[in-house]
Amino acid sequence: MNFGDSDQLDRIKAEIVDSFDEELELQMEEERLEELVENGLHPSRETLLDRKIYFQELFRLQHELVRLQDWVQHKKLKVVVLFEGRDSAGKGGAIKRVTQRLNPRVCRVVALPAPSERERHQWYFQRYVQHLPTAGEIVLFDRSWYNRAGVERVMGFCTPDELEDFFQSVPQFESMLVRSGIILIKYWFSITDQEQEFRFNMRIHDPLKQWKLSPMDLESRVRWEAYTKAKEEMLERTHRPETPWWVVHAVDKRKARLNCIAHLLKQIPYEDVPKAPVQLPERMRNADYLRAPIPPEMYVPDLY
Repeated sequence: MNFGDSDQLDRIKAEIVDSFDEELELQMEEERLEELVENGLHPSRETLLDRKIYFQELFRLQHELVRLQDWVQHKKLKVVVLFEGRDSAGKGGAIKRVTQRLNPRVCRVVALPAPSERERHQWYFQRYVQHLPTAGEIVLFDRSWYNRAGVERVMGFCTPDELEDFFQSVPQFESMLVRSGIILIKYWFSITDQEQEFRFNMRIHDPLKQWKLSPMDLESRVRWEAYTKAKEEMLERTHRPETPWWVVHAVDKRKARLNCIAHLLKQIPYEDVPKAPVQLPERMRNADYLRAPIPPEMYVPDLY
């Protein structure tokens, strides 16, 4: 990639702005964001409009996610959402936007490392089963049991017989989950060859993102076509009416996040949960209570 090209420089600037946006989303409420936008702190009015719409829709959808969370708790639902896709496809960014404003006791993320020696000799699905939700929980899998159909297959971490056994077992396994009352939703984040190359180069040149680029990621670039074939067979053999795959166009990360959340909200009919009004109780005060002083050396220095 030629980082001196003007189009690429524009993309790089947009990527950096998007990284800052992540912090804005985490820390700013809608009113403060509106103030920043209206004060013209961004160079392009067209960019302003796009960013304004993005944030407005993101906050609106996140408000709906809170309503969905309340409904899941109220109705004791069990929800599993799988996020799959190539390296750098934007799964983690989408998951972050889903969970930002939710209760981590209700909605949790599972991102398992490579299996241990013991796990490699267990029933393949065993290490995933222990992370499934109980009543009133939402579990988001950042990669899932479909690792076998993707990275394990392409990198030679499983045998052809193990792969075939996986394809034979997945429909039965997922049918058991559905019969047990679990709502299972599966997303595949789809990006182009060119977009992955761009995002990998951004990670190489950005010190804050270099940790995201593993040797396995680099190898995945070499084996792009092998991953494509693996993905195609996976979708063909595991897409079923009971547990369908949903493909998210993820070249534009902002659109992908909004489209995914909007679609997720439509998969589970929900309503407002009746809530008793909350009143802050008066603080108890005791005449004999004296607050003990804290030694000055215990305080974090006020550098800012």
